[in-house]
Amino acid sequence: MSEDDEQWNDVNRAFLQALMASSTLTLEEAKPLLATILTAHEKKGTLSEDITEADLNSHISAANTRISPFDLEIRSTFHQTTRKRIYALVNSTSDPIIQLATVYSAEEISFLKRVLDAMFETYNTLRREIMAITSMQAVRLHKPTDNGRRETSNGLETQGSAGQGLKMVEAEKMLKSLVDQGWFEKSKKGYYSLSPRALMELRGWLMETYNDVDEDDSDEDEGQMPRIKQCAACKEIVTMGQRCQRRSCPCRLHDICTQNFFRMQRSTGCPLCKSEWTGSDFVGERAAPTIDKQRGRRSNRRESSANTSRTIPDELESLRDGEDDD
Repeated sequence: MSEDDEQWNDVNRAFLQALMASSTLTLEEAKPLLATILTAHEKKGTLSEDITEADLNSHISAANTRISPFDLEIRSTFHQTTRKRIYALVNSTSDPIIQLATVYSAEEISFLKRVLDAMFETYNTLRREIMAITSMQAVRLHKPTDNGRRETSNGLETQGSAGQGLKMVEAEKMLKSLVDQGWFEKSKKGYYSLSPRALMELRGWLMETYNDVDEDDSDEDEGQMPRIKQCAACKEIVTMGQRCQRRSCPCRLHDICTQNFFRMQRSTGCPLCKSEWTGSDFVGERAAPTIDKQRGRRSNRRESSANTSRTIPDELESLRDGEDDD
């Protein structure tokens, strides 16, 4: 028996099975889980407080050694808003969208691609980098359209068009399933965005798909600015955070990274263009127009329309006066 076989026991197997079942774990969630497993295995009580981060890392290391031949790996990243470290089992080589096809139907995968296109193209512009989508916006994509299809460099379409699409109720069910399985997160304001697990597993695919801009498809205003940007501090993808006030500057930072980052560089300026970092130019759902702003614009349009309607009779009246003078 090899040394690896001796280190791999029922505790390791139970831990890996639990991670596969939950899709993601935090240290706080892993502590009672490991304590329960160890209590059952060693026939003596183990408390959650007895489990350390080193214990968790040891089990993760052992699991990675076992699952690496199957192109699987347990990776970790920080949550973009809570700063909690998230552990997830991800596929390390094959296309994750293809992997999802083993769980979802072709029509559901097509719907998912349309939602991702909306997140990272429609609602991700130089003016507003929202990279999130409301339930209403997502459900409207339940059926494919003839325009807007694009392909990645390996020829895979990012927006499916075959078939009849989904019913609206099926689209809503699909969104709930993606949240339940840890691919999407839904905020208190009702925005869907990619979860830490999805950002880890889809990282390469997102970069390849949305940062590969064809010259014919690129806007003059947008130029060659990559749609998927990384935090200047931690180098992870940013879909929630802050941006440089200059739209042409690609510098982005997570909220949780800004304090340490600016303290280390001893400046509150953008590290790329040196503009003052405002802290009020956002990436994510905070970049979306608020209801008050939308109401304000509608009110301004109505007022403008009313002013126009008032000025037309005045002009006509002056013309009539001119005719009388003749």
